[in-house]
Amino acid sequence: MAKVTDVVAALALPVVEQAGCTLWDVEYVKEAGEWFLRVYIDREGGVDIDCCEAVSRPLSDLLDEADPIQGGYTFEVSSAGLDRVLRTPAHFAQCMGRKVDVKLYHPVDGRKGTAGMLTGYEDGAVLVDGVRFEKKDVAQVRLHVEF
Repeated sequence: MAKVTDVVAALALPVVEQAGCTLWDVEYVKEAGEWFLRVYIDREGGVDIDCCEAVSRPLSDLLDEADPIQGGYTFEVSSAGLDRVLRTPAHFAQCMGRKVDVKLYHPVDGRKGTAGMLTGYEDGAVLVDGVRFEKKDVAQVRLHVEF
């Protein structure tokens, strides 16, 4: 049986592209006892409310028709954000050479996180400024935002 996120991504992709955007990620998570289906989109020049609406309305209809999720959930479409989470090899490839924030499950050299240039990614291991962090140690990688 296909994962919910894979089914939704397949349904979402043509709708997102029709809206002039790219599909960044799909997540299906339980928070505070409720299920959320989130579709994250991106667009050159940024995502605005009109982009989200252009994806949300037709995709909602497709989801109602395909009915890939048992039970109730809250459906959201939003920008991937400036500090977007990097999850897939494609995300890492697209963001190579950019500054990232790495959160670790356990302290390494007394720190549970670091920031630096993404210099590599292989088999889930992340290289930041040439320092290798193994997949099992990395809780999350996000693009770094400076104000």
